Amino acid sequence: MSIGKIVKTLVFSLTMLAVSPLKPQAYMVKYKEDYYKLYHVHYQQFPDDCLENIYWLEQAIKSDFCNPLYAYTKIENEQQWEKYRYLFQMHLNLKLIEQHLRLARVYDKKVAYFYDAPWKDEYLRNLQKAKSLYEICYVYWQEAELWAEKANLGKFKFLYLTKLQNWEDERERIFTGELNYKKTLDRELTRLEKVIKDLEAMNDDETY
Repeated sequence: MSIGKIVKTLVFSLTMLAVSPLKPQAYMVKYKEDYYKLYHVHYQQFPDDCLENIYWLEQAIKSDFCNPLYAYTKIENEQQWEKYRYLFQMHLNLKLIEQHLRLARVYDKKVAYFYDAPWKDEYLRNLQKAKSLYEICYVYWQEAELWAEKANLGKFKFLYLTKLQNWEDERERIFTGELNYKKTLDRELTRLEKVIKDLEAMNDDETY
């Protein structure tokens, strides 16, 4: 099953769960903050967990912000509210990169060994899935850089949302270049392309 079909199936299942009459305690999920609360990372995360998180994070990105009164930190003026929105969007895109990378590792193969020849077609199919997941991360990284740049404007030079220190740290690491997912993605895709070429060069009729 392709990544697209898996995501569509998951979206349908989550939608049915949300409207199920057997869930009378369910609350209305409407705002960005509501969807972000549904995002979670398990110690041992399986592909379905990643797909679910990707769904919630995508919904969060598309949704409106709640009233500043209910933000994740105390908002006292419009400047704080502006920076909060920029940091939130940056953070959501970074989390989407993390989840796609986690999912890509399920399908990725670090090295092609000579004895992989009998199963090379299956490996190649999985590597194409991993490649697609890596490639979509470039879009999220461009978005994360954009929002980090906005949150790093001169007017915010002495403004820190201290209760969101991890988001501020992410912004700073992007600004200094310490956090650069483009380099990571370039490296992973270069390696993956070599694995694909090595597998394609194998004679799948050989047995070991």
